Amino acid sequence: MKRKIIIGVALLLTTVLLQPSAHAGQKSVSGITCKASTAVGHAPMKLDVPKISRPVKDKTFKLETNCGNIVFKTFGSKAPLTVTAMSYLANNKYFDNSICHRMVTSGIFIIQCGDPTASGSGGPAWSYPDENLPTGTGNTYPAGTVAMANSGPNTNGSQFFFTFKDGSQLGPNYTIWGKVIKGLDILQFIASKGIAADGVAPAQALSIISAKAS
Repeated sequence: MKRKIIIGVALLLTTVLLQPSAHAGQKSVSGITCKASTAVGHAPMKLDVPKISRPVKDKTFKLETNCGNIVFKTFGSKAPLTVTAMSYLANNKYFDNSICHRMVTSGIFIIQCGDPTASGSGGPAWSYPDENLPTGTGNTYPAGTVAMANSGPNTNGSQFFFTFKDGSQLGPNYTIWGKVIKGLDILQFIASKGIAADGVAPAQALSIISAKAS
């Protein structure tokens, strides 16, 4: 199964095509309101391999979601291939009307997005190498980290994850390419609602209405 975050070699989770959540009605807690999600899994856009022009500058990503805006800064000099590829996908509307299809709340604390099919195996028809892998020990993926999901070394595509809490027990296998500067409270709100009955998706649907990198 492609594009899954793997702890060691043992963690394999099954994902399913998602329909709008049973929790899709409006909810407001601590100022966060989630509107009904109309996004459904769909075939990914077919886009050519992006061209890289160095130096790659840091960019700001703005994700308009059904629960509010999530904004993060990218690390252009540390992860130039990733920032180039993900900016290219975002600005070509690849992520628009897609579902954040996976959440884990034990051992690792992540919400995973970026797969238009919402199956956990979708992505562009190309991949690129790992970059900016964490070093050292301890809290290497702190809350607010934006990193790439993959299916093994050097298999990055479009799927990425946010950490919503410190202490994720992840190996040094996932490209870190950004840091949330607005909207961490949205991710934490989604996490507080738990996991859906399928055991994979967030119970409170989180969908990307539009994405823009500038």
